[in-house]
Amino acid sequence: MADKSTLVNLGDTSSTIPDDQPDVRGRTVVDADGEEVGEVDELLVDAAESQVRMLCVKHGGFLGIGADHFLVPVDAVTSVEPEAVHIDRERSKLTDVPGYDPDVEHDPDEYDGVYKWWGYPSYWSAGYIYPITFKDVPPY
Repeated sequence: MADKSTLVNLGDTSSTIPDDQPDVRGRTVVDADGEEVGEVDELLVDAAESQVRMLCVKHGGFLGIGADHFLVPVDAVTSVEPEAVHIDRERSKLTDVPGYDPDVEHDPDEYDGVYKWWGYPSYWSAGYIYPITFKDVPPY
């Protein structure tokens, strides 16, 4: 069983994305109605299993200043396209999504709340299956 304490920002590691694989950082995040909700700012990876577990999405602000962030479990990703990552929620439902500060160290227990809010089982729970809709984004 995976351990939630191993989540790290991909950008803080020496890992790289294979040359033949897509990097979703910088891509637009699109809701279930086709509306833009933000941009993938960073990937949180499970260092022990080399799998992307969550997307850190930034929204608002101007030129990155004053932007807010939230996490999206890869389970909520419905498709990955060359310019966009689609999620299974409508923008209007994201008003109370738990915020996330990428500049501070987080207690791994915070990730429980993220998975509960999105309504998905956590990746460290027994029987968890990596979502097939995120298959185009490789392990790192």
